[in-house]
Amino acid sequence: MSIGDLHNWYSAAGCEIETGRTGQVTDQQDGLRYPAFYRVQDNQAAKGLWLGATNFYDPVVNKDYEYKVVHAGPRHLDIESETMPVDISMDGKYDHPNVFVDGDPATNLQYLDDVDNIDPSLSSDRRINNIVQTSIGVQMKRTIYAFAHPDHQNYHIQEYVFTNNGCFDADCNTSYEQTLEGFQVYLQYRYAISREGMVYDGNWLPQSAAWGHNTMNDVIGEHPDAPSTNDQFYDDGEIMRALFSWQGYHSDASFDNIGGPNAPGEGHLGAAQFVGVVTLHADTSPADDTDNINQPSTTWFITSDDPTTSGNDQYNEVKSTNEYTNYMTVGHPEQSQAEIVGTGNANQFNDPRTGSNPGGTSQGIGFGPYTLAPGDSIRIVVAEGAAGLSREMCYVVGQNWKNEAHNDNLPTSSDLQTHMMNNYHRTTNDNNLYKNSWVFTGADSIIKTFKAAKHNFDLMESGQSLPQPPQPPSIFNVTSGGDRIIIDWTNESESGPGFAGYNLYRLKFKPDTTLFAYNVIQGELDPLDETIATIWELAPGENTYEDLSAERGFDYYYFLEAFDNGTNDDMVLNSSKFYTLTNKAAALKRPPGESFEDIRVVPNPFHISARDLQYGVSAPDRLMFLNIPPVCTIRIFTERGDLVDTIEHTDGSGDEAWNSITSSRQIIVSGLYIAHFDMPDGDAIRKFTVVR
Repeated sequence: MSIGDLHNWYSAAGCEIETGRTGQVTDQQDGLRYPAFYRVQDNQAAKGLWLGATNFYDPVVNKDYEYKVVHAGPRHLDIESETMPVDISMDGKYDHPNVFVDGDPATNLQYLDDVDNIDPSLSSDRRINNIVQTSIGVQMKRTIYAFAHPDHQNYHIQEYVFTNNGCFDADCNTSYEQTLEGFQVYLQYRYAISREGMVYDGNWLPQSAAWGHNTMNDVIGEHPDAPSTNDQFYDDGEIMRALFSWQGYHSDASFDNIGGPNAPGEGHLGAAQFVGVVTLHADTSPADDTDNINQPSTTWFITSDDPTTSGNDQYNEVKSTNEYTNYMTVGHPEQSQAEIVGTGNANQFNDPRTGSNPGGTSQGIGFGPYTLAPGDSIRIVVAEGAAGLSREMCYVVGQNWKNEAHNDNLPTSSDLQTHMMNNYHRTTNDNNLYKNSWVFTGADSIIKTFKAAKHNFDLMESGQSLPQPPQPPSIFNVTSGGDRIIIDWTNESESGPGFAGYNLYRLKFKPDTTLFAYNVIQGELDPLDETIATIWELAPGENTYEDLSAERGFDYYYFLEAFDNGTNDDMVLNSSKFYTLTNKAAALKRPPGESFEDIRVVPNPFHISARDLQYGVSAPDRLMFLNIPPVCTIRIFTERGDLVDTIEHTDGSGDEAWNSITSSRQIIVSGLYIAHFDMPDGDAIRKFTVVR
């Protein structure tokens, strides 16, 4: 799901287990990426889905179990005989656009936003349909909805329907009808906020934060008849049943790490997100589909490296008994994990039940118990979202904190923000008070997200849907030229109601170029630097644009948003940038050189002290071979004649870029180098110097 500001991957097995997408330890934080325009904003570490029942007969092993539990995650997964995928597919209101740069597919989502079926009548922009058969005789149908509407693009609605179909394998070769007693659904959420400052990326936050060692987890609405001071309510007065998580204090941080400020660098906040889950609906019983306000019935936290989170075995009755009785159905704790930690170090929190906590704390929620006769179903709907300070405010607040500037500019407080400050902010200096006051407004932001999800869910339940943004073009094409870059697209957007035009964006250096700069001295966001981030507004009927302001040697990335006139909602709606955002650079191309004497190497000499001034942050080690023939082979040698790289230049232009990387993927060292140009009608040699 990748069409809005929240991106997440979903598994055919029904749950997104630890490192379940790539299997790499470096991807411990993988998914729930927000804001997804910027890289490494992932907040998801692992999830678990357990289903349990009491007094259960298992026909596969011909055995009665007092407690039977089947598992998908947080680490265990058995897709052959436990949680068995039957189907996973994606529906869309329209297909993913074809995006090309110089003839090549050029978007990260070209093969990820993979739409199987087009349905213009969908209530969402994307819908994933996932069916899993479990060895407890229950089929799970999971339906996930994502939206491109600007006010609804940071959450996904997830609907679960559990049906007692009596099947024990994906093809139902083994079946047995029985009434399921004490049927319980248990979901685990292990969050790590957020990847940007962690060991595998920015590396300015403590190492174990990368797996959520210092994650704080709070729960609200667990006692609807006796609300707590921090409980939140919808506009109609209904209590909100939710959990949310944020980055808490870590004992290994040498600075106040709330919000994850880049203390060794310029200070911007790299972990200011709040993420969480709100319960939108839980059936009262198979015969009563009204929402039971007392569900979830279990909200106990669970330590993320608890022995029960590994080595799960559906046929081990001792483990199943422990899982069912001590975790899945244990009820509500007197205090949430966050309330117990308070202003302490979250990484040093010890579960009062186990006395240890080597890996941090996850949050569990359990629904049930239900009694499911053969053919009975129950339905549970949640929304998972992410929110917090905007990217701009992460820079404003973080850089002010780093420079101890403007720390009297505090946000307008709310009851919830005041609660967060009173309970989770340490009494330190005014500078930390300033930073944390802003970070903890993220609690209000995640509550606003939950309210938006509830509003949307209520619309869907009544057969309605959100106002729709314009459709993106089906084709978006970028072509590099000699003196211009040409962008063109198809006009499907213009057939929608209220269509008003296009915004065409150009980003210099990289696809997630920061679109703003903060002047900490003045305390103001500087005007957009139009040489780095450029926006052109184009009228209806304009489906091509020639970019004549691009500079030679630099990388450029583009995306297009179609927008309406505001008559479809109380705001202007625009199509998602992610449909057309290019991941391959376009660049100006020179015409081929007319003689061997014209060939130049730029810059020469290359000096590392000027690397960011040459071709920018996207290519700081770049060298350009200019005025070369349309076709040639470029061989690069050291001064003593060692071949370090070979480039086949075949595109007919007079330019070729080389990022100073050898054929063995090493950056070249200081020295004199020789470039040999082998051409159909002769050869040439140029020498250049590198100072690193």
